[in-house]
Amino acid sequence: MRESGGHRTLDNKPAREGLKAVCLLLWVIGFLPAAQAQELSPRAYLPTPEGTRIATLGYAFTTGDTITDPSLPITGVNSDINAILLAYKRSFDFAGRSANFIVELPYSWGETTGRTLETQRIGRKFSGMGDLATTVSVNLVGAPSMDREEFLALLADPGPMIGVSLRVVAPTGNYHDDRVVNVGGNRWAAKLEFGAIIPLVPKWVLELELGAWAFQDNDDFVTGKREQESIAAAEMHIVRLFERNVWASLDFNYYKGGRTRIDGKKLEDLQRTSKAGASLLFPMDRQRVVKVGFHWGSVTNSDERVTGVNISISQALK
Repeated sequence: MRESGGHRTLDNKPAREGLKAVCLLLWVIGFLPAAQAQELSPRAYLPTPEGTRIATLGYAFTTGDTITDPSLPITGVNSDINAILLAYKRSFDFAGRSANFIVELPYSWGETTGRTLETQRIGRKFSGMGDLATTVSVNLVGAPSMDREEFLALLADPGPMIGVSLRVVAPTGNYHDDRVVNVGGNRWAAKLEFGAIIPLVPKWVLELELGAWAFQDNDDFVTGKREQESIAAAEMHIVRLFERNVWASLDFNYYKGGRTRIDGKKLEDLQRTSKAGASLLFPMDRQRVVKVGFHWGSVTNSDERVTGVNISISQALK
């Protein structure tokens, strides 16, 4: 351990039992797959014409409190996280149904801080490549594989749609087994989800999503083996369509689960959190669109709060 920037950093494996307890707590702070799982994603199951290719560059900033095990000797845990995301999406025909393949690679940097019961400020700055994520989604009802003209006809007279997706996060990000806060998760994670698009009245659409995350164990956590229970997640989006391919949405989600064990010790860190947000998408020209969003959330029955903003530019590729 060494002094940095006026407070202690957690770059090396703790030598004292008091700081080991802090390590048991702080694993939740990093930019891990579990945290990435809870983003708000309107229009995720909207189909696109076969052969569509889209590249996306995005930026997100999140700040706020972190819920922790109340039995451990640390308070006031707060994280400021910046992230840049590169993504590529391709639409294809899967057994006559419209389908999408997406690959995402994040880079994040930021700082996490907290205080021990002796009011000693501790924290660590971090940066690096995050874990690579891939998603495959397939329409089950309402959107067969289509060309551009058929897609425009579907938009003009949409009906209910149902899709399914599988998202897999690989342990490719930067990870150090002697550090508590890491950019990478050092484990595989997967989410199976079902989504529905329900037209309400002209220009209004309801979207519903229900899924669950499962996590591999991390055998190289700083204080021993780390296990995490699954997380159930639900989302709802109320979308308003405007002229010239502009849309806006009100976004909501709720997730529960994710309690962990460190070397068999069960932590009181059950996640039970909700978020609300708003999104807006508008075209810059025929090939590029901009999406901006804002969200805020809280841990149920607690005072923890988190807020975030994001902006992305997507380019259609020829």
